[in-house]
This record gives sequence, C-alpha cells and structure tokens, in this order.
Amino acid sequence: MEPVPTTPGTGLDAMIRTWRDRLPPSAAGLPVSRGRRAAGLRREELADLAGVSVDYIVRLEQGRATTPSASVVASLARALQLSTAERDHLYRLARLVPPADGAISDHIPPGMQRVLARLGDVAVAVFAADWRLVWWNRGWAALLGDPSAAPPRLRNFARDRFPVDAGPARLVQWPVTEADRAATDAAVVSDLRRAAGRFPQDSRLAALIRELHAGNRRFADLWATGGVAAHREDHKTIHHPTVGPVTVDCDVLTDGDSELKIVIMTAVPGSEDETKLRLTAVTGPPDTTRG
Repeated sequence: MEPVPTTPGTGLDAMIRTWRDRLPPSAAGLPVSRGRRAAGLRREELADLAGVSVDYIVRLEQGRATTPSASVVASLARALQLSTAERDHLYRLARLVPPADGAISDHIPPGMQRVLARLGDVAVAVFAADWRLVWWNRGWAALLGDPSAAPPRLRNFARDRFPVDAGPARLVQWPVTEADRAATDAAVVSDLRRAAGRFPQDSRLAALIRELHAGNRRFADLWATGGVAAHREDHKTIHHPTVGPVTVDCDVLTDGDSELKIVIMTAVPGSEDETKLRLTAVTGPPDTTRG
C-alpha cells in the first residue's frame, strides 16, 4: 500500500496512544490499584495483552517503528478492543491491506472482549472459524499450558488433532483423554467443512484443509464422509502435572457471522474436579523450564 498521508494526531503513533488511553484496565480484565494515575492501559499492560515487548510499544508510539507486521496489528487491535472500522484503520496506518470481506476473521469485537474479561479465571479461549487460537486467558494457560511459544499459524486445534509431522502438540502441554475421541475427531472435521462452505474464498482455510488432507490419513478418511456440522461440546480429562487429573466439560459457543468459537472449560459444581480447576487458576501455569 501507498504511505498514508497524516495530519497531526492521526498517525499510527498517535492513534495507538489514543486508543490505549481510552481503554480502562477493567475492560481488559486487569485489576485497578489504588492511586493509579493512568485512566487507560499502561504501555506494559498493552504489551502483555498484545504479546509484544514494551520496547516495541514505545517505538510504535514514538514513531520509530512504522511498519508492524499483520500479525502484530491483529494482536494490537484485539488488545485495544477496536471496532472493525478502527481495526481496518489501524491496518491502513501500518500500510497493510485490511482483511477482506468474506475472509475468516481473527478480530474479537469489543463487546465480546468485555464479556471475556468478566469471566475472570474461568478457563476460556477464542478460536477463529478455522480453529486457529486467537486469544486465551490465564485460566486457560494454567489448565492446559501456555501456547504463546508456538508461532501463531501453528496454534491450531485441527493441526494438533490431525498432525502432519512428528512435532509436539502446540496448544496442550500435557496429556488429555476424551470420553469419545472418535466423535470429537469427526466433529472437528465436519466443523471445518462447514467453515469451508461459509468462507469459500478464504485462502488460509483452504491451505489448512489441503495440508491436513494430504498429510493425515485420519483427516482424509473423515473428510471423505462429507459430514457438515458444528463442534459444540466435549468431555475430557486433563492430566495436569500439579493437581493431577481434572475432568471438565468443554462447551463451544459460536459468535454470529464471524464464526468465532468461544471455548469454555468447566467442572461439575461442588466436585473434586472443580476444586482442582480452581487451584490451577490460583497457582497459574506450571514452570515447564525447570527439570
């Protein structure tokens, strides 16, 4: 894209500062301490929410970094809870083409962001229509492991479900067993076929399906059945390294036209599993760097 002519206060640097200043920490699910001077997010808070360094946020706001990548822009838009029009404006300021209409969206609308923030430490994550993980909270990382080390394109539930190489799973750091693995496999493939009908021109989804079809026999066999359905629920046990096995219900809620999937992990109220689930949220993700 051609550089965007700017007038004072409308460039990439100024807009990031403006959007950061207007977003109260409570809307992002962050605690508000007494004596806090900043009404909006601090730079370090935005950096943490967007998964970038504080130094990079500083360089963006000082105009020393002017061409962030598409993945960084998408992360900033989510962290700042921008509307779709604001997200597209951010892309143009970064000299990038906004996501096309009819393409799978990774953008989480502000209303959904507020709902997610109110869930507290409940283990919850958001996936795009092609099952790419686009957001997760501390409770999710504590229960299943922190997926932030994996490249964004590999944070995909379908890729983990139907691997095409011998690499490790990217989204779950410890063993998981399911009540009916075969049914879940079929549901995920049927859900991807449904997405292919909803987003027939999306190149990312098409590439994923081609890769899994060519590289995983189980996926190819299930794809050949022609099933079309949404993946709505599951029942699984996470073998957590700190608290032991935790059996949870996994419910999948879908958001309107964007087909974003909100995945929530809960345990039976009053059960030992619920106690364990709460304990993981209190202790946080285990430190896997220690021997």
